[in-house]
Parts: sequence; C-alpha cells; structure tokens
Amino acid sequence: MSPGHPALADLPDAKQGLDQSCLQHLLGYQLAQANIPIRKVFLKNIGEPLQLGTVEFTVLSLVAHNRGVTQKQLSQALAVSAPNITTLLDRLEQRELLTRVRSQTDRRSQVIHLTRKGAALARKAIEISRTMEHDVLRHLSEAERGILIELLQKVARHRRT
Repeated sequence: MSPGHPALADLPDAKQGLDQSCLQHLLGYQLAQANIPIRKVFLKNIGEPLQLGTVEFTVLSLVAHNRGVTQKQLSQALAVSAPNITTLLDRLEQRELLTRVRSQTDRRSQVIHLTRKGAALARKAIEISRTMEHDVLRHLSEAERGILIELLQKVARHRRT
C-alpha cells in the first residue's frame, strides 16, 4: 500500500495513540485498563519486596481472616480449579507459609492454617495493602472510591448466583 492509500489515511497517527473508542463500552476492557496501574503498584509494594503474586497474597489474606478455611472454600472463592489451588497451596507450603491438615469433622476436607512465618507475612502484606493504592486513586474523592468499590463488589457478587 502506498502512503496515499485511503485506508492508511484513516489510521490514527501513532504519535497520538490508538483510538480506543470501539472498546469504551466494555466493562472488561475498562477493568483491564484500570488494572494496569494497580498491578504496577502491587508489584512495587508487595509483589517484589515480599515475593508474593496477587493470588498468593489473596490466599494468605483469606486464610488469615477465615479460621478453619478449607481448600475447597478457597477454590470456590477464587474461582480456581481444584488442581490449580492444590498447586498454589503446594508452593505456599514449600515456602513454609501454610500447612494443610485433614479436617476432624470431614476427613475428605483439608483445613488450611498459616504458619507463624505465613501469619507474619500476611499481616505485613495486608498492612501495606491498606494504603498502597491511594496514589493511583488520588484523583477520586473518598466517596467516589467507596462507590467504585461498592459497584465492583455488586458485579462480583452476581457471579456466584
């Protein structure tokens, strides 16, 4: 194609960036775009210094706040298959962050417990997480942040029904 070709003339100038208007109506696209700076903040504050991925952080947080949680409950809460949650828990157990114990009431079930090392890491990561996103969300008022969280929770709640 030559530079004067009509199809090329309609393309946006690379210096101006892409025209993303064709995707603006998609919640998934908006979430993915919003997740870019959030992911960077997570990596900088928790991921790299504490050597935790987002799912590992989530598991440690949930186990820390849900005494007696089972492997199946974690799998359901995170929408992760049983084999994948097993692999994830294996990694955390190898790092001596948690242990799995057969349930006294249901021998088919494994209860997840944090080790001292895991509990300390969870506390530290959770504390960091309470403020790490403030800078990314500074352009939103406190009320807007609350509304954003509330709306996202509402969308997430309906995945389970």
